[in-house]
Amino acid sequence: MAVDYAVIVVYLAGMLALGWWGMRRAKSKSEFLVAGRRLGPSMYSGTMAAIVLGGASTIGGVGLGYQHGLSGAWMVFAIGLGLLALSILFSARIARLKVYTVSQMLDLRYGGTSGLISGIVMWAYTLMLAVTSTIAYATIFDVIFGIDRVVAIILGGAIVICYSTLGGMWSITLTDMVQFVVKTIGVLLLLLPIAVVKAGGFSKMAAELPDDYFSPMSIGAQTVFTYVLIYSFGMLIGQDIWQRVFTARSDRVAKIGGTAAGTYCLAYALAGAVIGTAAKVLHPNLASADDAFAVMVNESLPIGVKGLVLAAALSAVMSTSSGALIACATVANNDIWSRLRGKVAAAGEAAHDEVRGNRVFILIMGAAVVVIAIVLNNVVEALTVAYNLLVGGLLVPILGGLLWKRGTATGALASVAVGGVTVVAFMWAKGILANEPIYYGLLASLLTYVVVSLATKPTDPAVLEAWRKRLAGEAGPEPEEAPAGVPAGA
Repeated sequence: MAVDYAVIVVYLAGMLALGWWGMRRAKSKSEFLVAGRRLGPSMYSGTMAAIVLGGASTIGGVGLGYQHGLSGAWMVFAIGLGLLALSILFSARIARLKVYTVSQMLDLRYGGTSGLISGIVMWAYTLMLAVTSTIAYATIFDVIFGIDRVVAIILGGAIVICYSTLGGMWSITLTDMVQFVVKTIGVLLLLLPIAVVKAGGFSKMAAELPDDYFSPMSIGAQTVFTYVLIYSFGMLIGQDIWQRVFTARSDRVAKIGGTAAGTYCLAYALAGAVIGTAAKVLHPNLASADDAFAVMVNESLPIGVKGLVLAAALSAVMSTSSGALIACATVANNDIWSRLRGKVAAAGEAAHDEVRGNRVFILIMGAAVVVIAIVLNNVVEALTVAYNLLVGGLLVPILGGLLWKRGTATGALASVAVGGVTVVAFMWAKGILANEPIYYGLLASLLTYVVVSLATKPTDPAVLEAWRKRLAGEAGPEPEEAPAGVPAGA
């Protein structure tokens, strides 16, 4: 194992080194939060694929393949479909807005009244998303080093917090590119073919397993529908995803690079399901389906290769964790704290150092994420809470703002409140993992948005004209050029 340990240690040291290197480029708010909005197609597609394919997509995707066969690909497949829809239908317009957060987009569209409430909902989502990724460190570091769960969470969290704080989005972009390459080599090029060969090939797998392991819908139509509602629509509106769209050099880069990343996700989804199916043949009686990935790595791969594939698993977790962390800190600082600070700041107060302020918030949010991850233990439940809150609370007002001119600020605020409360109420009544919360939350949000918007005064034409110019790329200054304490678009 010494060689495998060396591979892992070199990988982790490399992440910290890239964080230090990225710090030299993060001199402004734009550089720190959105990498200066100048990523080309290759870097954009690599970093986008890295953030959406995290520990749940890798370890969880293999686990679903172990339980359901090829239809276990549907969860990650839904993520890929959502990313394709975002890239083809919306990314060009989103990139042209030149904002930093989803809530700033809502301010622009509805006239500067929606940001705080939507920011709180988005903050809760990004916080829980970061927590789920951080919990996954425990599994991976236990496999690698056999260390205690709490120590594993602190170790993995500290590394991500360190390189994210140093260089912001530049460091995260650089590390994501390395992580994308490592995941591609480790999972697609090494573990996938080795697992299939070890299982005796597809013919033996088909002979050993029930026929429904090779049926595309054996996981259940309702489950697939729920995955699409939660994950595909979640890709359309998540701050962690939009913040990557904001890094694109142009709307064309956002569209082409995102389409490439979405297509990659579809291949990754199928690979995870096949690896899980092979694991079912080789190890049919595992105590937990989520152990399938670690068992396949430990017992199927030679020395050296094992270290690289474990580094791939770490890559998956770290890319999502760092992306969610900077998104959480960005929302907390720019959508919540800056608004509250703007209301209480003394007249004439000097503008604070925005890069330093964002670094401080990454440290604070990172510490909170580590503490919550230590307390919680169920990754699936935490992830479900995150996506239920996001989709149930924010999908309708965001897509409504992009697609329906008659939508109003009052309708958007009511939609966020009613959708969010409905989701929480049904999670309390039916259970966190039940399908009903997202169904009823979305329905309540949609009905509220339409009824209240039609019952209230239309949005000011001047606001809609400013919105139209933003969407057309005719807008003026970056949000950071606004006076201190005043939310962009207000």
